[in-house]
Amino acid sequence: MLTVLVTGASSGMGKAVAVKLLAEGHAVYAVARREERMRDLAALGAVVVAADVTVDDDLVRLVERVTAERGGVDVLVNNAGFGLYGAVEDVSLDDARRQFEVNLFGLARLTQLVLPGMRRRGSGRIVNMSSMGGKIYTPLGAWYHATKHAVEGWSDCLRLELAPLGIDVIVIEPGLIDTEFADVVTGPLLARSAAGAYATLATKVADSTRKMYAGGATPPSVIADVIEKAVTARRPRTRYAAGRYAKILMATRKWLGDRVYDRSIMARL
Repeated sequence: MLTVLVTGASSGMGKAVAVKLLAEGHAVYAVARREERMRDLAALGAVVVAADVTVDDDLVRLVERVTAERGGVDVLVNNAGFGLYGAVEDVSLDDARRQFEVNLFGLARLTQLVLPGMRRRGSGRIVNMSSMGGKIYTPLGAWYHATKHAVEGWSDCLRLELAPLGIDVIVIEPGLIDTEFADVVTGPLLARSAAGAYATLATKVADSTRKMYAGGATPPSVIADVIEKAVTARRPRTRYAAGRYAKILMATRKWLGDRVYDRSIMARL
């Protein structure tokens, strides 16, 4: 039995991961700001903890609790995050900083806190939730994509640092997943950019986002299955990509180049 800490567990992929790992018999600490949205996980046997990944005291108390109760964290699943969309000109730097605080710096701080215990035991796994958006880009998503590109590079460096210590670092790159992402993105996007110089593009991006999700997105359980494999594999891969559009869009960008990719993305609007 592994002791697993999952952030962003109140909905979507984080909740699906917690459910999957509980079903496999692992001890799961499910973490999110909204504890009331994790009551179903508590009923399944998870230890639910209300914590904000941008509040250092919350994270320190969280790791101290897991250490006291279970001896430390075997697997950290850094899933907490959100998507900030809007034209670069329209997004305030305070909002942009908040995007980095949640998607990168919260992830990094929690990782720092669990590493001493992993080093002492000579084992552990850090699973970082990136996105296909960590390898590609979409219009009006500059700040979101910046955080996911950063997670990719940060994870690669961390993997090299920790490999000699017996600790694995794994990146997950989901595609279009059936979560709250579309609603979280489109409302604020239109509020920021639907009335100014980027109004036409903002409306197209919002409409396209809604249509893509309405047309069918991959269930979060698929990502949960991928993470369960990464957590239990004898030698996990460094990256796992899964979900609608993930592999094809990343391949288009990688093999056909930026100009072809640019045209393919804009043609979808």
